[in-house]
Amino acid sequence: MRVLVFGHRLEVGGTQVNAIELSTYLRDVCGHEITYFATPGPMNVLIDKADLRFRAAPEASSHPSPARMRVIDQIIRSVRPDVVHIWDWPQWLDAFLGVQLLRRMPVVVTCMSMVVPSVMPKRAARTTFGTPELVERARVAGYRHAHLIMPPVDIKLNSPDRQSALEFRKRFEIDEDDVLFVTVSRLVDWMKTESISRTMGAIRRLGSDKRLRFVVVGDGSARADLEALAAKINAELGRNAILLTGALLDPRPAYAAADAVIGMGGSALRGMAFEKPVIVVGERNFSALFSSQTREFFYTKGIYGEGDGRPGSDLLVADMTRLVKSPEERRSLGQLARSFVEQHYSIDAIGRDLNDILVSASTDPFSFKDVVYDTCRTASLATAKGLRLQNPWRAF
Repeated sequence: MRVLVFGHRLEVGGTQVNAIELSTYLRDVCGHEITYFATPGPMNVLIDKADLRFRAAPEASSHPSPARMRVIDQIIRSVRPDVVHIWDWPQWLDAFLGVQLLRRMPVVVTCMSMVVPSVMPKRAARTTFGTPELVERARVAGYRHAHLIMPPVDIKLNSPDRQSALEFRKRFEIDEDDVLFVTVSRLVDWMKTESISRTMGAIRRLGSDKRLRFVVVGDGSARADLEALAAKINAELGRNAILLTGALLDPRPAYAAADAVIGMGGSALRGMAFEKPVIVVGERNFSALFSSQTREFFYTKGIYGEGDGRPGSDLLVADMTRLVKSPEERRSLGQLARSFVEQHYSIDAIGRDLNDILVSASTDPFSFKDVVYDTCRTASLATAKGLRLQNPWRAF
């Protein structure tokens, strides 16, 4: 089967890793012919490493993008895919007219955000969401073909590695006896910066323990502000308690070196795969330690949360203190985390589920009436939301 994958811009990010790893699985394990279509970026290194057939998408400042629509139409005519796998709603907006209405291609749209975007197709495409709760929300909202595809984790590639842990600590001058907390994240205001700033504040409160270190791996528009905050806290503490490394295309050594991981989503899951205890953070001051008491909550709702918005970091400080004081608990929580990922997020299980959905889409087309319904609905909602439908038919 020929699959055209339409992914995000290839900047450093967890969803990009998910899309590339699942595309590689579909080719290597399921035997499909994959063409990966996305705007080039730093993550092209992973595309090259996986030896995926790649076609470049134009940059887009608004969606739908006529330039992207023209190119994807050309690719469909040359590749002749059996199904198009689209990652998230901006790419869906770029594709819906040409792929679904004009070319009548079977479509699967995958959403890994923590909401159900209203512009996604309800009738004439299979849609996937990353948590059981989101799938249920989508079905209640009228999405007829909503499926569960959780963020996949390659549990062989992401596993404890003492040698790379030692090398990472040596590279960044972190003593073996230091208690190292690690966050791997895009450094952007949306969703991410709040929890990273809050963790830095917790380090400030706990800074009298000179063993305590916090490393932030990532880059983005908020990096300068976070570096300024880190420098201020380090000056107050009189030591380099907080370090920002910048983006690492392969952050696995950072996970391996950590005593505990602080994060959300795919980043937190990869920390779990490395057998690390994880404090899950979210928005509005949310934080909670992954444990036997919280595992069902995180399975159902996703590795993320929203708090009550009240200022302060008492819960985060308490969980960090608990982990600093007890190496034994760090080990037991890390083992629990690893088994949780093996049970629910293994790329083998997720890849098989995605393969079934794609095969079903390619062999069971929807009616033209449903295609027209989704096309008109998406166009109407995009226009109402100000997403700049700018004469899209000029693309053809």
